[in-house]
Amino acid sequence: MDNSPVPKPAPTPVPDPLKKPHADPAEADLRASDADRERVAEALREAYAEGRLTAEEHGERVDAVYAAKTLGELVPLTRDLPSHHATQQSMPTAAAVPGAVAQPGLRPGQSPLPSRSEPESMVAIFGGAERKGRFRAGRMLKAVAVFGGVEIDLTEAVFDAPELVIHCTAVFGGVEIKVPDHVTLRGGGAGIFGGFDVKQQESPDPHGPVVTIKGAAVFGGVEAKRRKPSKLAAKAREKARRFLDAGEG
Repeated sequence: MDNSPVPKPAPTPVPDPLKKPHADPAEADLRASDADRERVAEALREAYAEGRLTAEEHGERVDAVYAAKTLGELVPLTRDLPSHHATQQSMPTAAAVPGAVAQPGLRPGQSPLPSRSEPESMVAIFGGAERKGRFRAGRMLKAVAVFGGVEIDLTEAVFDAPELVIHCTAVFGGVEIKVPDHVTLRGGGAGIFGGFDVKQQESPDPHGPVVTIKGAAVFGGVEAKRRKPSKLAAKAREKARRFLDAGEG
């Protein structure tokens, strides 16, 4: 009888999770896709709606998002936000989350917006009416100025619908509308012994909100234009443009 000890099987090597089987490119150097950029842009819109970012900060970061070529350039844009971890993973749609209720005007993955709302009509007769700051913009707004003036500043507004239509009527009065850089501005109207000026612009974000201006000005004026960008925002856009030019060269 053979009493020699039975040899023990060699231990199975445990793979080191920090080592990769082959040398992949660093994740930060991987090219960013349109979906990657949109996830980060969505997180920035959510932070802006919650008041975590100012209008200027939001505009600058959105510019950087659509100028980014790699994942490493996207990461710092949400690092100081609670949604940073979510932007590094696939974001579930509202339909995929049990109990989630879709809110009109929201895209998949976008959180419900603040509940503050404003009336759908602004009327200034022999006086003035003004709306600015952080308010919830709906689908439609009517602005009437008769021997008075209406001022609508959308630079800090939260858009809860894909399109906001503003119907303007100015009779011996004026309506002035300002929009931020990330909004597409379209439309026009009739000027009868008056002026109707809409300085149209296209947003760099294909999913950004659209503001459409309609109506008429009789012995009055309607003007819609984008806000004047700050010097800091202009510098950020110039840096992004130079970066893109260098990449193409």
